[in-house]
Amino acid sequence: MDSRKFCLDLNEEDLKTWCKDRGFPSFRAGQIRKWLASGVIDTASMTNLPKDIKAGLEEDFIMGGMTIAHDFVSQIDGTVKLVFALHDGNIIETVIMRYSTGLSVCISSQAGCKMGCTFCASAKAGFGRSLSPGEMLGQVLLAGRYMDERIRSVVVMGIGEPFDNYDNLISFLKLINDPDGPNLGARHVTVSTCGLIPKIEEFTKLKLQVNLAISLHAPNDELRRELMPVPAHYPVRDLIDACRKYVKETGRRITFEYSLFDEVNDTIACARQLAALLKGLNCHINLIAANEFPGSPYKRCRKGRIEVFRKELERLGLNATLRREMGTDIMAACGQLRRGIEEKEG
Repeated sequence: MDSRKFCLDLNEEDLKTWCKDRGFPSFRAGQIRKWLASGVIDTASMTNLPKDIKAGLEEDFIMGGMTIAHDFVSQIDGTVKLVFALHDGNIIETVIMRYSTGLSVCISSQAGCKMGCTFCASAKAGFGRSLSPGEMLGQVLLAGRYMDERIRSVVVMGIGEPFDNYDNLISFLKLINDPDGPNLGARHVTVSTCGLIPKIEEFTKLKLQVNLAISLHAPNDELRRELMPVPAHYPVRDLIDACRKYVKETGRRITFEYSLFDEVNDTIACARQLAALLKGLNCHINLIAANEFPGSPYKRCRKGRIEVFRKELERLGLNATLRREMGTDIMAACGQLRRGIEEKEG
């Protein structure tokens, strides 16, 4: 196993120390950092560095280490899915979406996922490993270079459970906010978790301005156990209590993601249970017309039922909107990422 650090995991002090230990001039650390911060991770492109420094970087660190194995562009809305091959053979997927406010990137936090949600294609692909902070950052930087445009917002909603990779996630949030790096404001970053309560409590204490979203998808324990076996170890009411504490401590509104499956969790009874569960909580409900994938046991909720469900939530005093669908034709929508390239090779 390669014990070298991935180049994007190097901070300013790491590079200064490395230059000192190698006998290179200290100003070279700033040059290297500037390249890395712009998403250049191969030494061949670092044109102002001499050969001996390039050779040293190659010897001591994992340079490159993230390559675009495949790219897919939606013919419907221009959404882009990048399939990255990592240095150890793991595969991750990153989605680039264009909104009126600019480009948003949905990044993965793990190569695979342990949560086993029955409606998610990623769960079928098995688990590889958690990503380093630099590998999360790399998805943002390389997406920006691919599009030749600045990324305006980031959502950690791709493959994996971010709070199952908590320490690396927090380090990534610091990297993305770094004034000498991407300098992306915290309020332009959203983290989505399926509801690991101990980590939500830790996250609350940090009082970050980062947006928090909870993948809920069910208003009661019985239905949530069917849809989300691992997260359902935490009772729904305990999860909502943790969310109430988050809102109280941070003063920030919380978002609940709710994928609608035909005649599973889209009934009026479910809407009323959901409204009772979230009553009085400063929140927004992001309804998602669940996306199908080969082998999925669930069917997409019919449009008429979605509208009835949404109107019932609004009648009961909740703020609910239907999320805009993007990238469905390239398997880039919610629940469709597969940690694989079988779409291209099949």
